[in-house]
Amino acid sequence: MGCCLICLYSTGQVTDTTSRLMRLKRNNIFQFFRNAVTRGQADSATLASTLNAKSEDPYLPYQGKGIRHIIIKEFGFEKVFADTSKRIEYFGTQLLNNLHRKTRDWVIRNNLFIHERDPVDPYRLANNEKYLRSLEYIQDARILVNYLPDNPDSVDLVVVVKDLFSINGAIGNLAPNSIRGNLSDANVLGLAQKVRVSIIEETTRSPHFGYELFYSKSNIGNSFVTTSMAYTRINPDLTDGTPDEHAWYVRFDRPLYSPYAHYAGAFIVGNFRTDNNYNKPDSLYYDYHYRRYDGWIGRNLGSRQFLDNNSVRDRKFFGIRYLSNDFSATPYQFKDQYVFKYNDRQAVLGEMTFFRQDFYKTNYIYGQGTTEDVSEGYNVSVAGGWYRQLQLKRPYAGVDANRYVVTKKADFIQYFLRAGTFIHNGGLQDANILFGASMFSRLFLYHNLKIRQYLNFSYARQFNRVGLDPLRIDNLFGLRYFNGDSTYGMRRISMHTETFFFTNFKILSFKMAPFAFADLSLLTPENEKFSQSQLYQGLGAGVRTRNENLVFGTIELRFIYFPNQGEMAQNNTFKITLNTDIHFRLNSNYVHAPDIVQVNNDPRNDIY
Repeated sequence: MGCCLICLYSTGQVTDTTSRLMRLKRNNIFQFFRNAVTRGQADSATLASTLNAKSEDPYLPYQGKGIRHIIIKEFGFEKVFADTSKRIEYFGTQLLNNLHRKTRDWVIRNNLFIHERDPVDPYRLANNEKYLRSLEYIQDARILVNYLPDNPDSVDLVVVVKDLFSINGAIGNLAPNSIRGNLSDANVLGLAQKVRVSIIEETTRSPHFGYELFYSKSNIGNSFVTTSMAYTRINPDLTDGTPDEHAWYVRFDRPLYSPYAHYAGAFIVGNFRTDNNYNKPDSLYYDYHYRRYDGWIGRNLGSRQFLDNNSVRDRKFFGIRYLSNDFSATPYQFKDQYVFKYNDRQAVLGEMTFFRQDFYKTNYIYGQGTTEDVSEGYNVSVAGGWYRQLQLKRPYAGVDANRYVVTKKADFIQYFLRAGTFIHNGGLQDANILFGASMFSRLFLYHNLKIRQYLNFSYARQFNRVGLDPLRIDNLFGLRYFNGDSTYGMRRISMHTETFFFTNFKILSFKMAPFAFADLSLLTPENEKFSQSQLYQGLGAGVRTRNENLVFGTIELRFIYFPNQGEMAQNNTFKITLNTDIHFRLNSNYVHAPDIVQVNNDPRNDIY
């Protein structure tokens, strides 16, 4: 692939030598729709070959050579990463190119932490290439080395990027009495700024109309700081996600964008309150109002020595965080009760993270052909500090450990362990432990079909619960899309399996990926013996589709069967869900804000 891209840079674009007769046939309107559904040309994502390569390998032969020039090359939607001699010329790509404003060259340069006259460091180049791919408005990226025969001590770098079509619209619900949707641009004028407008119009709502305004700008002044702000009257509330929370917030975020970066941190301030827009009876309406102040900052210890010695791959990072959720109104149903999400909370937490994460370039995991970056290494965080919940003041200690393995046959495996506890009056309270493993199998090829298997196993246990929520199964560690607020316990054993089928069938460049899945979760009620555990199941299948040229997420149609047993009777036996903007992405962050261990969700997106 690299050779093809270098040839493109040096010799110019090459078009297919299609005959005039074939062009005339494509102009036939019936032929156009036939091609669009069955065999129209794929985009760069869909033609990409399967990848399994260490990210730094292409750069190792050039280690230590000086970087003479850095050239930016941007592909249009008609170009194919897998084969740059081909061009995709049909109505769809022409329309996207005409409507789209490419990312400005200086925006791409601002997202580089390699510079001209620096020596080639294979690991920094690999990290920078991965970082470019993580940007919301970039579909794929490569940093290529152009060897200079007349200057053997120097090289030129060619940074090749392909944008996502940044304009996105989604309809979340469309019915005679309800319309929900949004319109956004993730890269306004090619300046790495995002604007989104979301609306709700429902006859059962008072007022009928609600909206959200959102704006963000990434990498302000080449600082790698992203700022975002929003004003919304349709934010999902803390209770059940009903869009009746009115809020505003401002956030500043600087990730540890590279293992060589010195600092990371974030700060958010906001105001959140509910309004009974759906006229719920008082007994079912949970009225609250709180202000949030949350900030953290951390330092990559010894980062300067990494610049001089890239053989040191192990890192240490220390961060400290202050947070305050100050409720001026809480639901009367939980007055003076320990309900974590509705309680006043204040905390000071510190966390030491030890990590070594290198990456493999692969594809066909979540995406349907675009390059994805999978970790190899480890990440272990040890946290401690002081936490107040209502009037309960307690020290806290916890650990979050992850091991990432890439086998010789390209299976991707993660082992994880989370454990944390509060200490009160010399004893342990709200002690949680969660451990397990997950795996994406190697990619199996059968004719034109690509198949990958996903497995996840987890075990969770709670001891002496006081202030935290009990174990639930309505989450990714249990049964997805299961509704059961009263289904909780103190021990949970879960297994999830899913088989993905990546096909070549597409409609207007939307590729189809059918899947089948099974969720099993064994839950032991609080204060009951293991023999009283109840087995819950979720079985089903569905299909996902996505055009990898577009910024909006995966569209998923899912059919679910919940066998009707025990408390499952609360749920419909059969359930159909249609989600139009799902964002699947493997976690590529090295560090996070210090926090207590979570066993009912994965807020850091740490687990495959």
